[in-house]
Amino acid sequence: MTNYGTIPTSSSPSTAPVNLEYISRAKERIREGLATRRPWREIFDLHCYNFPKSFGDATGRVKKNFVYFTMNYALIVLVIVFFSLIWHPISMIVFIAMMAVWLFLYFLRDEPLVIFGRLITDKVVLIVLSIVTFGVLLLTGATWNILISVLVGLVVVLIHAAVRRTDNLVSDEEAAGGLLSRSAGGSS
Repeated sequence: MTNYGTIPTSSSPSTAPVNLEYISRAKERIREGLATRRPWREIFDLHCYNFPKSFGDATGRVKKNFVYFTMNYALIVLVIVFFSLIWHPISMIVFIAMMAVWLFLYFLRDEPLVIFGRLITDKVVLIVLSIVTFGVLLLTGATWNILISVLVGLVVVLIHAAVRRTDNLVSDEEAAGGLLSRSAGGSS
């Protein structure tokens, strides 16, 4: 007896929960990544800018600001690259597609990548994705545009990191420690 023409009464229970679980994990990983972003008004606070007194002071500021504003700086560079591709729609489509591949294979992956039974390390994934991304962008004809926009973004970030004072930056650990010491001091 054949079942041709019969309509299934239930959907496959294994595919829907897995897809929803992957989407919820991806949302959580994005939230965790964006949680390290500092408030934009902290970056653009005009009272926190002055020129460094020496080259050593500038390099110290750059190091501390890079650590403190890493996610913000990455977003600034990505926005500059994105705007540089407005007049190159094919490159923008390729850029967005490659960002999706990066998200799927590198940033949002919880488990190790296994291909043909072999474990692929994060370092190998990073190198291969970088080469593929650069190669694909070479084919679009906007490579110089992308390289120049990345350099412009890095210069903007470097200038900001050099002139932004670091004396009022508070790390999350220091803030938590300050709250703990105040509450401990107030209870005794």
